[in-house]
Amino acid sequence: MRYYTAVLSFFFIVSFTGWELDFGTALQKAKQEHKLILLNFSGSDWCVPCIRLHKEVFESSSFKIFADSNLILVNADFPRLKKNQLRKEQQKMNEELADKYNPQGSFPYTVLVDEEGKVIRAWEGYPNLTAEQFTGQLKTYVDAHR
Repeated sequence: MRYYTAVLSFFFIVSFTGWELDFGTALQKAKQEHKLILLNFSGSDWCVPCIRLHKEVFESSSFKIFADSNLILVNADFPRLKKNQLRKEQQKMNEELADKYNPQGSFPYTVLVDEEGKVIRAWEGYPNLTAEQFTGQLKTYVDAHR
């Protein structure tokens, strides 16, 4: 079990490369590039649906291709294992984001927001959609906000 958790944690952390960790930076980029922000709350070392969402949707080629051109991606991670703990500053930023966008503490929880930080759509839990279906939903919202 320990090996399995370590491998999943390593996979999840490495796979989230390219996602912003600072929401303020993401907002600036979104304003400059006229893009929406996809904010994902995850528990990278304990939340199986979070790991599944990342692996099956966020790592899919259809999502990556769409997101690279149309979205600013932000990950607010809440790992539980001591060895995976984030810097105190990052923990504080993630907690502030959770207070504003995920006060119920749902995992995974994915929120699409505009460049002002206004919520457009939220998905609680694993969305039970294929990567293509999820990406299609995102495309609808992105197209409506152009």
